[in-house]
Amino acid sequence: MTVLVFDLDGTLVSSMEDLVAALNAVLTANGHSAVPNEDVAHMVGMGAKVLIQRGLDYNQVTWTDELVEPLFHQFLEFYAANIAVHTRAFDGVVSSLENLREEGWKLAVCTNKAERLTLPLLEVLDLAKHFDAVVGGDTFPVSKPHAEPVHGAIERAGGRIEGSIMIGDSGTDINAARNAGIPVIAVDFGYTPVPVTELGPDSVISHFNELAAAIRKVSDRSLP
Repeated sequence: MTVLVFDLDGTLVSSMEDLVAALNAVLTANGHSAVPNEDVAHMVGMGAKVLIQRGLDYNQVTWTDELVEPLFHQFLEFYAANIAVHTRAFDGVVSSLENLREEGWKLAVCTNKAERLTLPLLEVLDLAKHFDAVVGGDTFPVSKPHAEPVHGAIERAGGRIEGSIMIGDSGTDINAARNAGIPVIAVDFGYTPVPVTELGPDSVISHFNELAAAIRKVSDRSLP
């Protein structure tokens, strides 16, 4: 069986408002300035610790691991308690996932968000039931753009690498797919400082109703 491997934030779900709220709650509680929404969109994708580091960079704070660690735990606590205040699946996601499963695809999530946040978020949004495997940023020793979590998601979903496809929104996802040796479809409505059209994905979509056609475009067959 072949697998469609989806990124989470900026690909399946619109989570920016809740991520901004958590980051800024931590920053302001520790005497720093809040980061505007439009700037946070360029900071997401490498996990919470990197998000905090970039928030400190925005404040021109020279950070160390010792400085980041307590902020990281504060972020996790705040975000876990407010994980889906505004977060919702993007338009067309649910129907697309349902149709793809009916066609015989295995589905997996591969995100750099920690498992302890990823799993509850998928549950509260009623998305968990659609996926055969979920890999977080801490499931394996390394996270995207390394190949290991992508390969792990495919294996845990009961699939094979050949014929599987990555769907993401950033250079992190595109590089992860390249490292994993699979094609990649990029959404152009996600969170990236560089437009995905400039990053060389195999196909770009602007809505999930375009996904099935994009899969056919990058796949050498119409069904798994």
